[in-house]
Amino acid sequence: MSYAGHAGLELTVVRQLPRTISQFIPLPAVPFRATELTHHPMTRGTTVRTTSLPLMHAALALAGLGTALLGPILPLLASQWHMLDSDSGLLMAAKFCGAFLGGVTVSKKLEQTLLVGFLAAALGFGGFAVAPGWHAGALGLAFGGFGIGRIITATNILAGRRFTEHRGSALAGLNLSFTIGAMLSGLGAAWLLPHFALRGVLLCFAGAFALVGLWLRTETRGESEVVATNGFEVTPAFNGRIFAYFAALLFLYGGLETCLAGWITTFAQRYGDKTAGSFAWSEYTTALLWVSLSVGRAIASRLMLRVGEKTVQRAGLAATTVCVAALTAAHGGISIAVVVLLLGMSLSPFFPATFALLMAEGPTAGMAGMVIAASGLGAASLPWLMGVTSTRTGSLVTALGIPLGAAALMLALSFIRGSRARTAVALKA
Repeated sequence: MSYAGHAGLELTVVRQLPRTISQFIPLPAVPFRATELTHHPMTRGTTVRTTSLPLMHAALALAGLGTALLGPILPLLASQWHMLDSDSGLLMAAKFCGAFLGGVTVSKKLEQTLLVGFLAAALGFGGFAVAPGWHAGALGLAFGGFGIGRIITATNILAGRRFTEHRGSALAGLNLSFTIGAMLSGLGAAWLLPHFALRGVLLCFAGAFALVGLWLRTETRGESEVVATNGFEVTPAFNGRIFAYFAALLFLYGGLETCLAGWITTFAQRYGDKTAGSFAWSEYTTALLWVSLSVGRAIASRLMLRVGEKTVQRAGLAATTVCVAALTAAHGGISIAVVVLLLGMSLSPFFPATFALLMAEGPTAGMAGMVIAASGLGAASLPWLMGVTSTRTGSLVTALGIPLGAAALMLALSFIRGSRARTAVALKA
């Protein structure tokens, strides 16, 4: 929402992601290079240069690592910097406030937005690596979050414009790289931190952003970016009500996912089996959440070839609400692990399904960026509120009422609009 500790290992994983994913995810074929000019299917013959699919996978994999950065190491940081739960919540808030600003400032020149995002993430996470305390660390995280916000927003808008048929399936396949990156954050913390200093691991992670930014710069050097706008301008169907609807959904989703990813390690340490409740064991609980999200995205990519995005969205939210409620009653390593596994599976299709529904409405890059930025705002506020609640009540279980309420409200919102989005698109056609 994180450790690429070993730079060579991370770059190997990033390079192999597209090939691995293509073996079981039905992504559209992409025979052209990043610097080729192609006719965009939504622009009525307008010539548009597209970013290469491998680079998009690499961008989202790193964004996933950065998004899930804090959760796996939060207990370690809390011990080193003597933080309360409310202080830990402020660290999360700083990163996702930065992500919100990164999303709302996305420009029409999406590849330029990506490049700035890689630079900001490299500088921000590099600063976080050398921070002497949590105040300076929060500043570095805010800057790194700004970069991640731009990377996630620009990449998903590029993909949403590029894949116009079975958009939800294609977005689920592409965002599988995001969840794989997030999964590697927990595994990387468990594997690397017992052997390497945290500062060195974080510096390698920051360097990976710089390398992928250099990759993007190399691909696009000497080319002028052509902006696709036809078919994506705000139409009468895309009004303030539709914008507010999707922004509310993404706000709650960002808060819900980050509450789970950010606090599940701490929750597992406090309420898991004490005999097996070491730091490394709790890290695997976090990794399990992202593994289940990855598997769920792979399944959702195929499922949305046959089932509508709205149906998949509602079914997943219903299961998510039940699973968060079950987590409040889960005490013990096995029960927590089972609930976390089911949580990841049920939550996995929400973002690709919802973003596909949004892109079907034809928003501009700026409008879509503001909707995605709303998820950063939710990710900044709800985990912080969860930390404050835990501090004041002395119970992280009580604080789980916040993500539970978010899941229930998302489920209710999914029934408000019904099929009106599809009706609007049909009328425009």
